[in-house]
Amino acid sequence: MKTKDFYFDLPEELIAQDPLADRSGSRLLILNKDTGKVEHKIFKNVKEYLRAGDCLVLNNTKVIPARLIGEREGTGAKVELLLLKRMENDVWETLVKPGKKARTGSRIVFGNGLLVGEIMDIVEEGNRYVKFYYDGIFEEILDQLGQMPLPPYITHQLQDKNRYQTVYAKYEGSAAAPTAGLHFTKELLEEIEKMGVVIAHVTLHVGLGTFRPVKVEDVTNHHMHSEYFQVFPDEAEKINAAKRAGNRVICVGTTSCRTVESAADENGFVKPGSGDTDIFIYPGYQFKVLDCLITNFHLPESTLLMLVSALAGKEQVMAAYEEAVKERYRFFSFGDAMLIL
Repeated sequence: MKTKDFYFDLPEELIAQDPLADRSGSRLLILNKDTGKVEHKIFKNVKEYLRAGDCLVLNNTKVIPARLIGEREGTGAKVELLLLKRMENDVWETLVKPGKKARTGSRIVFGNGLLVGEIMDIVEEGNRYVKFYYDGIFEEILDQLGQMPLPPYITHQLQDKNRYQTVYAKYEGSAAAPTAGLHFTKELLEEIEKMGVVIAHVTLHVGLGTFRPVKVEDVTNHHMHSEYFQVFPDEAEKINAAKRAGNRVICVGTTSCRTVESAADENGFVKPGSGDTDIFIYPGYQFKVLDCLITNFHLPESTLLMLVSALAGKEQVMAAYEEAVKERYRFFSFGDAMLIL
């Protein structure tokens, strides 16, 4: 299976630069994975495709202002740092740009010394372990100095930081938003619950694993960067109760999907617990828990497009993407959504 098999042409003007004023007002492409049939709706119409007993799984991670701009101590050269994963004792796994001069032992100063980072080690794929020194509370300093880590295809900072958070974001730790969830309003979720749909929350702190480009020709040789996930017992039971009753588990976003599939046992039930996952889902994968997926439109040749293709079939997904381009859908983080049934 070749990476280039997942390529599609996308006009640059279809990359959404800003969120819509109404979260639930984006467009929704419905793809039937059995027939390949496509329908065009508005996101709030998603209720029409849900039924009592379904379990809707949301990723309640919260994005931290993980992008820090500082200066290399001694030279004053500009350094950009992206926090990926919290380790222990104020050490974080990070991505540092430019990386060539970010050697072990070098120090980076942020906010005129309010925060100082020392590079402790160079690890997998050039990432750095950085230990931070500061007075006070790290989260408060980060809130003061950090920027929202918007993807590189978004060309300007957000006016309202909260638009890069879901309305149900709870546990801080993500370097990117679980963007399929951005379409939900509190009112829409309340309406869905009143229909008898069960809402379960899981946590996966989105790091680079989700977004790192596939640089190998053969898909199966790609290695995913690991990300932390957690499933509490009562939330696992909501999902498992739906499975036992023969009802559908509908994941909101590829991160929720990867969480439940990582936590699944051999019988397709979700085990509560926490850990790191580097699960890579591509065509040929047999889903254990998930039945349906709500997701955004993804980058060409990305692991996310491969995951969606594993669920609905590569040919059908690529045909649906072609249709979305033709119909001028908005793509990526602040773009439109897709429901695969």
